Amino acid sequence: MNIIDLHCDVLLKLQETKGSLRFADSPELQANKSRLQKGQVKVQCFAIFIEPDIPSDQKFQAALGQVDYFYKEVLGKNPDMVHIKAWSDFDRLNIGQIGAMLTLEGVDAIGNDLLKLRILHQLGVRLVGLTWNNANLAADGAGEPRGGGLTLFGKEIVDFNNEHKIFTDISHLSDKGIWEVIELADYPIASHSNARALCNHPRNLTDEQAIAMFKKGAMVHVVYHPPFIKETGDATIPDLINHIDHFCGLGGVKNIGLGSDFDGISQFVVNLEDASKSQNLINELQKYYSEDEVRGFASQNFLDHLPGVRK
Repeated sequence: MNIIDLHCDVLLKLQETKGSLRFADSPELQANKSRLQKGQVKVQCFAIFIEPDIPSDQKFQAALGQVDYFYKEVLGKNPDMVHIKAWSDFDRLNIGQIGAMLTLEGVDAIGNDLLKLRILHQLGVRLVGLTWNNANLAADGAGEPRGGGLTLFGKEIVDFNNEHKIFTDISHLSDKGIWEVIELADYPIASHSNARALCNHPRNLTDEQAIAMFKKGAMVHVVYHPPFIKETGDATIPDLINHIDHFCGLGGVKNIGLGSDFDGISQFVVNLEDASKSQNLINELQKYYSEDEVRGFASQNFLDHLPGVRK
């Protein structure tokens, strides 16, 4: 069963290793092309993520460097990888092709300059998260003790996303920021977050937040990172499914997707250690849900909620 995975950090690894890894088959990449193919991942989203310790005046250049690896290593050396730049491109993928879409995990790279976001959009970014865990000029992240929401600049970014039919990602935002995005964004989404009721971590969503997302017709994509699944830090596929089941109980059966976080994590769900194992999750889900429901979690729910598609 084909999967759409909304989050991986392959580009960061390619940049950190200075191009020594091959996206096609380097075993160091949990979401390399070979593993995506084996796991039947039909579309993989590739995050641009800039480490907080990079000097501010170098962050945008670092972001462009990751985009360069996307074009050169992911697309350029793999003709069966197809760049998703328009929402209609999802319908144009042929058998044997894998879609690849750029996302932005935190807007640190753009400073306070919307022109830089416009450039990243022109290069293919179609989902924007305002923060990672730290605070920046747009908002406070989940790890910022102050717990502030969006700044005026952050609200300008949401307006930009609305205008250009870009998803605004609430994963990694502070609680106050999450509520403001739910209110202001036309296309809010959680690219990789779980249920805080099952695992009390600030990166996870409260029931109230999840319900508000579902009522707005927004997607929540569960993440495979064990510390976001169980507070003990060890997790099995049934433990991850518990989060899906919890969201279903809140009314989200049509609003749940997958966001692995492969290559951004160093702890793994048992039997879900890389993208090649993705069908292990699908097979387990099929024990508890109908074929249509599992297909929804895997890909169809997301396709039904694309900007311009949503009813």
